Amino acid sequence: MGKTKYIFVTGGVSSSLGKGIISSSLAKLFVARGFSAAIQKLDPYINVDPGTLNPYEHGECYVTLDGAETDLDLGHYERFSNSATSQDNNITTGRIYQNVINKERRGDYLGETVQVIPHITDEIKRSIKALGQRGKYDFVITEIGGTVGDIESLPYIETVRQMRWEMGRSTAVVHLTLVPYLSAAGELKTKPTQHSVKMLQEQGVQPDVIVCRTEHHLTDSLRRKISLFCNVAPTSVIESIDVDTIYDVPIMMRKEKLDVEVLKRLDMETTKKPDLTNWEKFLKRLKNPKNTVQIGLVGKYVELQDAYKSINESLVHASAENECKVEIKLIHSEELNDKNMQQLLDGLDGILVAPGFGDRGIDGKILAARFARENNIPFLGICLGMQCAVVEFGRNVLGYSDAHSTEMDPATSYPVIDLMENQKKVCDKGGTMRLGAYPCRIRKSSKVFNVYNKQNIRERHRHRYEFNNNFKERFEKAGMIPSGINPKDNLVEIIELKDHPWFVGVQFHPEYQSTVAEPHPLFVHFVKAAMQSKIKRGLTS
Repeated sequence: MGKTKYIFVTGGVSSSLGKGIISSSLAKLFVARGFSAAIQKLDPYINVDPGTLNPYEHGECYVTLDGAETDLDLGHYERFSNSATSQDNNITTGRIYQNVINKERRGDYLGETVQVIPHITDEIKRSIKALGQRGKYDFVITEIGGTVGDIESLPYIETVRQMRWEMGRSTAVVHLTLVPYLSAAGELKTKPTQHSVKMLQEQGVQPDVIVCRTEHHLTDSLRRKISLFCNVAPTSVIESIDVDTIYDVPIMMRKEKLDVEVLKRLDMETTKKPDLTNWEKFLKRLKNPKNTVQIGLVGKYVELQDAYKSINESLVHASAENECKVEIKLIHSEELNDKNMQQLLDGLDGILVAPGFGDRGIDGKILAARFARENNIPFLGICLGMQCAVVEFGRNVLGYSDAHSTEMDPATSYPVIDLMENQKKVCDKGGTMRLGAYPCRIRKSSKVFNVYNKQNIRERHRHRYEFNNNFKERFEKAGMIPSGINPKDNLVEIIELKDHPWFVGVQFHPEYQSTVAEPHPLFVHFVKAAMQSKIKRGLTS
């Protein structure tokens, strides 16, 4: 197509309106028209990356193939587009300032006084344009975190102003805002949207398209009112009403012609229609399940909607693939104990023990692994979830009474999970774990080989502790098989139980690679095993 076009997605009135989903949907529509598109997230916090942030602060930390710890919105980008992101797709204020300070220390600015304008804004522009130049995309969609008016976001909005001035109609701005419904008055109110756009205009940026998040349909008169007060065409006032699933949003945005309005602003042809045939087939399977299973998700952040976002979405992909509705029962591992274990776990068709760090709730996770093993319930343990299964097996099958991970108990007599050798001298916490994609070789005789149907795979990691190979032979003799091994470091990547219908633990994070177009096989087979378990117990959907 030639020169890359840059689209900016900003937000107003409230956070968590769904800028990431709107960005992902717009990219999906562009790709469905035959264009290439990349999505980028600019986060205004001063952390270099979200890797050290508590999930209570920022939800899930998403890991890319190249090992970048990023915002969870990058997971949405990949799940919608089916294309991998990288470190270039998530930029934080911390990284911007770090880059500028490093340049200043090297003398790159030749003694200039380093200021927000132009040095910080130039670095932001460089980061935005670098993605388009390296990937040679038709479109780069840049989502700006937070809301207009946040003091942290000012340099980013100023950068948008500069790029629009410099690049003209090669740029477009989509502003997502809230149109709240006041039940007492029985009507939608546009004033918050008007003030949000006014604040954006005061910073020198006029939006081209306004996407209105709403609980009720916008009337034509409301669209005209927003158009009049916000200086956009009535056709550029887009309704984003609440839907059953985030995967409905691309269909809704196609109906609202969001992509058409943006393409018109960029002086591009709009005659070719987006082909969403496969997406619609996915939605049809998702919404018309033939069976139902209940999966217990055991973790210590289950009260947080975004803490296990990728796991939840991977189960959605697997449910559509199996034409089976997955009901997720959230079980707080800190509250799970011997007394209530039967009550909380009995009747589940599958148990998934979630990843995490630290010893809070660890006993509950170990109990869940034991319950799944002893009752032949399909089990999937991810990262710490796998390690809990190893600890439980060591204690209750091998008789190592105080078996544990040295992360939780440095003095354990049986350190079946231990700190990786190359982590023992690491002091800094940020960006120092085993991160990104690593190879794994699967044993052909294993059950998990039938899941992947290939021997060599690559999966993404985020951990410091590993299975202690000093115990590997004893575990295998007792029936816990190390069925996946990293060929370079001899690291145990996958364990499975020999005499169990479906019991798999993985050191990596398969949830980071599941997309609508390619559901991850581990989740697909886990849900399938849960369906078979339910049938075997004589239960129907």
